[in-house]
Amino acid sequence: MKFIDEISFQGQKVLMRVDFNVPLDDKSEVAGDNRIRAALPGIRHILAGGGRLVLCSHLGRPGGRAAAEFSLKPVARRLGELLKTGVPLAPDCIGPRAAEMVNNLQDGEVLLLENLRFHPGEAENSPKFAHALARLAAIYVNDAFAVSHRRHASIVGIPQLTAECAAGFLIRREIRYFRQAMQEPARPLVAIIGGAKVSSKLRMLENLLARVDRLIIGGAMANTFLRAKGMNMGASLVEPDLVPAAAALLDKAERRGVKVYLPQDSVIARELSGDGPTKTVPVRDIPDGWLALDIGPVTVKSFAEAIREAKTIVWNGPPGAFELEPFRQGTTAIAREVGASPALTIVGGGDTGLAVQRAGETENMSYISTGGGAFLRFLEGRELPGLAALHAAPAGG
Repeated sequence: MKFIDEISFQGQKVLMRVDFNVPLDDKSEVAGDNRIRAALPGIRHILAGGGRLVLCSHLGRPGGRAAAEFSLKPVARRLGELLKTGVPLAPDCIGPRAAEMVNNLQDGEVLLLENLRFHPGEAENSPKFAHALARLAAIYVNDAFAVSHRRHASIVGIPQLTAECAAGFLIRREIRYFRQAMQEPARPLVAIIGGAKVSSKLRMLENLLARVDRLIIGGAMANTFLRAKGMNMGASLVEPDLVPAAAALLDKAERRGVKVYLPQDSVIARELSGDGPTKTVPVRDIPDGWLALDIGPVTVKSFAEAIREAKTIVWNGPPGAFELEPFRQGTTAIAREVGASPALTIVGGGDTGLAVQRAGETENMSYISTGGGAFLRFLEGRELPGLAALHAAPAGG
């Protein structure tokens, strides 16, 4: 697989897949430009190298039809501000008008195509749609790590159809940090895993057991593990059909010498609400009808001890319902502990990144992955289809 700095772009049309799936405010302006900024190094490299750059992305879920609320117009405006140059937006991502605008590009100029998902062929990985996109350029660059786990036309269909292809700087950073954390880690390696359901992360947990020294489990998914240890979790979210799998995973961790940390106390409430009564109790004392919604201070202290001894930390998933203020304290405390750690700290997942941002710890993390599902697939030990497509590209690419 080639990378972006191994190719000459001078005078070449370059189709670059980026992830500009950014939040918009009520005035249809970009509310958060982190994903746009993440793509800037690759964009600037191609433009400085004299490439004729054609950017393509999706925004939201328009369902395979054109919809004004999902237009990339505000993204084009914001990108132009960041690049300090005009960024025209093609009225479509394929078709005669898009082709004409691409053909009119000069060396060092950039064009943004309209939303890829305005066409059902994108999500369907339609060969016809992939060919229509590939015809726009001689070189393809994938720098959209966050969607490289999807088998979409712009991700897996194009690499076989262009003369050359490469991965961008953002993907290279993701790969390097992941390898450093999971394949060649400084030890102890501590994984912090949270979120709602064991079912969505069971494969990841199985893979982590072969790699980590300590495993911290929080969030609602911890309830299933606590049930496996005989705890009554009240009305908390539990996946009964996965209790045996949770018990088996705990047994396997013990046999492998991996210490697993589970909540010892919880902040509970009768409902997931920002203004109802709450109390903090040991997990063994959660009453019927109450929900475990955050980790308590005893748990924070226990988790912090493991974090402080770590040399490498991988964090995916908040340990509580941090979206609501009464259940934010545990996640904030963990974010601050990870931020204060001198260890290599890798954070993945949109909710986890947002929790770190709200805690004011973004700058204190070694790396925050741009991928949610893609990062999770990495942690499961599975190859991303988008990277596999680059590996399998013809020898000329």
